[in-house]
Amino acid sequence: MSGDVKTGENGAGIALDGVRLRLGTQDFDFDMALPAGKIIAVTGPSGSGKTTLLNLLAGFETPDRGRVLLAGQDVTALHPSERPVSLVFQDNNLFSHLDLFTNIGLGISPRFALSSADRDRISAALARVGLAGFEKRLPPSLSGGERQRAAFARALVRNRPVLLLDEPFAALDPSLRQSMAALLQALHDDTGNTVLLVTHDPAEVRRLADHALFVSQGRIALSAPVDAFLAHRNIPEVLDFLGS
Repeated sequence: MSGDVKTGENGAGIALDGVRLRLGTQDFDFDMALPAGKIIAVTGPSGSGKTTLLNLLAGFETPDRGRVLLAGQDVTALHPSERPVSLVFQDNNLFSHLDLFTNIGLGISPRFALSSADRDRISAALARVGLAGFEKRLPPSLSGGERQRAAFARALVRNRPVLLLDEPFAALDPSLRQSMAALLQALHDDTGNTVLLVTHDPAEVRRLADHALFVSQGRIALSAPVDAFLAHRNIPEVLDFLGS
């Protein structure tokens, strides 16, 4: 793979250049360069390496060799907090004893040192995800969909060029999944960031993705624009996933 990272108007780009990692008895071998400013679905069987792929990008795992490149920058040696990424997980990682304003403010400043402009951004982000007036609400008082909306608001105020999503809709019922997918698409249209979405749902790939990866046994078996991914017929695991 070339050392160049594809970049868009927002300067985003994602690449793993010759990345090798061994965890226990499992080896991971990732080489990829992904288009900037797109929603990219990451699919594959359970245990294939999807979350490990996200962890390498986020900095929660360090490769044994190879480079991790984000937003046009080699971030291999950077701490997770220094990387140009925001993350949204299935469990949304909200502190249950803190209100939403504080939870989201911590995404801007871990010491909660907020300017008046920061405070305005928090309220604006809550309004953008349909939670206007929820600043003082505690996470346990919210529905699953509302908690996930709050997690998206936190990602909005961080304003990073790369957004990593690890099965963020898996615990939601079908109608909520559709509304949250529509919100993700709308936020992406607003920000133009690069989104990696881990999903086990082929309908989400069809509905949301511009590009898709299929991970199998610690390798990227297929990386293609979504139309080519959906039309692919040469990998039985991909056909099984798509229900073809």
